[in-house]
Amino acid sequence: MQAKDLYTSVKDDFTAVDVAIVEHLRSQVPLVEKIGQYIIESGGKRLRPLLVLLAARACGYEKDQHINLAAVVEFIHTATLLHDDVVDTSSLRRGKPTANNKWGNSSSVLVGDFLYSRAFQMLVSIGQLDVMDTLSNATNIIAEGEVLQLLNAKNPDVSESDYLDVILGKTAMLFEAATHTGAQLAHASNQQTEALRRFGRHLGIAFQLIDDLMDYTGDLNSMGKNVGDDLAEGKPTLPLIHAMAHAQEDERKLIRKAIRQGNSEQLEEIQSILQRCGSLDYTYAKATQETEDALKCLSELSDSTYKNSLADLCTLALTRQN
Repeated sequence: MQAKDLYTSVKDDFTAVDVAIVEHLRSQVPLVEKIGQYIIESGGKRLRPLLVLLAARACGYEKDQHINLAAVVEFIHTATLLHDDVVDTSSLRRGKPTANNKWGNSSSVLVGDFLYSRAFQMLVSIGQLDVMDTLSNATNIIAEGEVLQLLNAKNPDVSESDYLDVILGKTAMLFEAATHTGAQLAHASNQQTEALRRFGRHLGIAFQLIDDLMDYTGDLNSMGKNVGDDLAEGKPTLPLIHAMAHAQEDERKLIRKAIRQGNSEQLEEIQSILQRCGSLDYTYAKATQETEDALKCLSELSDSTYKNSLADLCTLALTRQN
């Protein structure tokens, strides 16, 4: 399976989402359009809008509001990327300079604000209260997750439970909201709606676990960002948390110091520790369990090409290189 195959069942819908994104990026301020288009066209897989389309269609939705809903989810995601890169002082994303690197922090933050507000303008036009409720709550939880991650930065005493709270908020919540609102838009049964909500959550956690794993196993060409960025930002992700619980005392001290200082100078040595302690395998196993839990949720759906694509996303989560 190749990533492009996931889009086949909703090819026309996905084309329509692209049109909607361009249309709703229009602004009287040229810089807003310029930055918005730059970040949206920077090579992302658009998985979150894809989840909206697949969830809605898997529940039998036959109208067209899922197009705008998918665009809304992509705008919210893009806004978080703009803000994240400022907070993390990132210089690369998807192999290209970040917006804040090209236009400065102030412009990036303000265009992120524009995308948030435009997303909620579009939500109002959809006019379905339960969908608005789900996405407004999700956006609030995402913001809390980002603040929690900021508070945990350069703290080597973060527990695995604390870490999971962060990734649930900052990443998994929008995956969850995408599948949840797709089902809500289709007026799916309570059982299907809940199953798709849980599917999105498990899938989102798996994606973030693999993201954190790749920061120690990937490379710049495949990931589109610098290896060791998380360590350089002092982020205590699961591979490090596991290693600190199983490494020798001198190795623990090395990792703790790197987290406190936000320093990736000893990345190769830390990569060796992670390998020796089984921390990379542990993280991968956790991600695998999340995809298995996600697949179980799909039993509530009738068989369809859309359901098959949702299942294939679980494979992609574990096998992707970026």
